[in-house]
Amino acid sequence: MRHILKSSTAAAIALSLVLAGATRANTTQAPADQAQIALAVANWLQQAHYSRAKLDDAMSAKLLTNYLELLDYNKLYFTGEDVAEFTEKYATSLDDRILRGDLAPAHDIFARYKQRVEDRVAKNKELAKKTYDFKGNSTVELNRQKSPWPATSAEADKLWQDRVEAELLQEHLSEFNLRTPEETVTRRYDQALRNVNEMDSSDVGNTFLRALARTYDPHSEYLSPSEMENFQISMKLSLVGIGAVLRSEDGYTKIVELVPGGPADKDGRLKVGDRIVAVAQGDVEFEDIVDMRLDKVVEKIRGKEGTIVRLQVIPTDADDPSKRTLVEINRDKVQLKDQEAKAELIDVTEPDGKVTRLGWITLPSFYSNMSGNGEPKSTTEDVSLLLSRLKEEGMEGLVVDLRRDGGGSLEEAINLTGLFIPKGPVVQSKDPSGKITVNSDRNPDIAYSGPMVVVMNRLSASASEIFAAALQDYGRAIIVGDERSFGKGTVQTVVDLDKSLSLPFFNIKRQNAGALKLTIQKFYRIRGGSTQLKGVESDIVLPSRTDNPEIGENSLKDPLEYDEIAPVVFTEKNPRDLAFLEELRKRSSQRITTDPEFLYVSEDMKRLRERIEQNSISTNEELRRKELDDDKARKEARDKERAERGPLINAKVWELTLDDVKSNRKDLKVVDFERERSKNYDLDEELEADSEDSEDKEDKDKAPKPDPIRNETVRIISDLLNFLNVGNTAAAKNKTP
Repeated sequence: MRHILKSSTAAAIALSLVLAGATRANTTQAPADQAQIALAVANWLQQAHYSRAKLDDAMSAKLLTNYLELLDYNKLYFTGEDVAEFTEKYATSLDDRILRGDLAPAHDIFARYKQRVEDRVAKNKELAKKTYDFKGNSTVELNRQKSPWPATSAEADKLWQDRVEAELLQEHLSEFNLRTPEETVTRRYDQALRNVNEMDSSDVGNTFLRALARTYDPHSEYLSPSEMENFQISMKLSLVGIGAVLRSEDGYTKIVELVPGGPADKDGRLKVGDRIVAVAQGDVEFEDIVDMRLDKVVEKIRGKEGTIVRLQVIPTDADDPSKRTLVEINRDKVQLKDQEAKAELIDVTEPDGKVTRLGWITLPSFYSNMSGNGEPKSTTEDVSLLLSRLKEEGMEGLVVDLRRDGGGSLEEAINLTGLFIPKGPVVQSKDPSGKITVNSDRNPDIAYSGPMVVVMNRLSASASEIFAAALQDYGRAIIVGDERSFGKGTVQTVVDLDKSLSLPFFNIKRQNAGALKLTIQKFYRIRGGSTQLKGVESDIVLPSRTDNPEIGENSLKDPLEYDEIAPVVFTEKNPRDLAFLEELRKRSSQRITTDPEFLYVSEDMKRLRERIEQNSISTNEELRRKELDDDKARKEARDKERAERGPLINAKVWELTLDDVKSNRKDLKVVDFERERSKNYDLDEELEADSEDSEDKEDKDKAPKPDPIRNETVRIISDLLNFLNVGNTAAAKNKTP
């Protein structure tokens, strides 16, 4: 059985996925097959979940709350009266109804939600037509997830009146408006209503089952057939389609990126910005997809390898908006190379002129082809290839970058650890009965035995934490980054519900029932402690925009508890003197206090903590303009300071991809050391962005920014190399890829 370890998305993201999954209709009765699916999910949760918790009245009450919050995550549509009514009707009966295959309550609650959204959108569009002077003193609560629902419709009206005014002011202040504030806000409400109207009976049932699974823990999850397909794609990093990244915008399906080497990229006719308005399979007639839900569009464009899909497209450069072009593309395998392990060679020149050659491997996830179909794919094999080439190029020290790596395959975490240690235990796991299993690397070969640093943050989870914890316990690597990692110490397996429903008890043939991602174990470090809630603590802590309590397992609802088990016997393999660690911390701390980029990070985090605590935004234009002017002045001052001082690290960088290694390419591409914008993303936006509006937000600032974590990690491993007297060799100094 394949096990997976991957962090869950936040509630807001979960909602966007739920609402992104809808087409028409709203029946009040669940179809018979979905009732059977619900019964299978409930039985699996009761019998195989780590907690072995029964679906009783207490779980029923939690399920009701989860379902209401999954539909109305920011508590803006239901009223307290609605919630009280549903609580009286269903709080202690959902368990019995599910075990009878009765999903009528889910559809009853959704019908009310749909009604509330329809009524609210109509009212809000009228509010958007009014004239506002934006001179009042009202404030609007940004994140209402911990607030109560508005008690009555009248209270909801007042709440929304202020929100509409705040939204209009936001658009009024924007420098990038293509429409009037009223038009922009009205379109947003229309899209929200469209999302709800598109939800059909199966979508409602799927949402309810997702709430049921998450009632047991944050990482158990029901996956619809399309979500299961996307999960498999994320693990094996390949799909069959045309290789275009799509986004829904104003009812159109817009191309926002072409995957390099994919069918659309090779064909050359589709361009970023083109809008797809109709899709046809082979010689079949075109089907209009304007205003169609994005996941449905994706299903129509994907298909079997070698088949033809035809697209009607409005070109991005069309002078006439009525112009259409026809593009016919053969579907083929698309490799998601951006999600593969990748590496860099970094030559760092010290102030004394000495050059140190480092290897830097970035690992977005612990991927593996878990389905058994298609080409083999393995994180461990890919990293092994990169390591071989880095060593050939004279690498003296290695950094493995796990920032934002949410995990993946347990087996890959164990095998990857084995590249850096001799055979031995890597991680322990405990099942519901209390049985302890020690998972070990059995390969005595070591791919790399030199100095090593692992950089993490609070977005590094699951498999990332197993890998980092094992290297830390063995004394094999120094862990650098946020105070601690995400803190997900649970193991999930994926249950194919089609197979369950094929059993005689259900007497149903394969029907695309989806899957259940089920928490079945907890994992523990070889020293006995769990990473659950606590995560992996860094040896050297660096100020970071992600080091925030709003991120991590303890910020999720109903996480499993932290505990410990007995340690296992292992031989610590330590290529470095631990006495160096305190000196490394001291030197790093001294640099941080004078590093201008870390000073910026500290300023940003202080401001962010204040903003989170305040959790409100003003509807007064004068105050908002001052805030915007201050932000703009701050950015301009920082940009000016950066331009005047230049780079903080004197480095030359060569990019090394798996394609480079496999083709034995010698002339590697030289890249900017600070080129990766994604490593220094704006946490303010990520924490405060409304998921319903996220697709409308454009990244206006594409310029690379200094990554202080990257800079300091390079300095730390350079210090370590100096302590260990590794230094530079003449070969490393003179060798150029």
